[in-house]
Amino acid sequence: MHYLEEVKKWLGEITEVFLLLVALGIIAHILFGEMVPFFGSIVPNLTALIADLGENGLVGLIALAVILYLFQRRRVLAQQQQ
Repeated sequence: MHYLEEVKKWLGEITEVFLLLVALGIIAHILFGEMVPFFGSIVPNLTALIADLGENGLVGLIALAVILYLFQRRRVLAQQQQ
């Protein structure tokens, strides 16, 4: 079972890195537009995701709540481990 805890820890850290990259991509898109090759399509993809969640009404709201719950739970667990 120790291996599962290690895998969960690694996946959590990788998720945090990806979230930081998404934030960096949004800032790069705002500052430089579509000129940045790696981060060029983050904002349109995020906008499409939010639009899809909005079109689905209650189901989209529930999906968003689940996603936010999982991220919040991850942060609480990480703080408890420290």
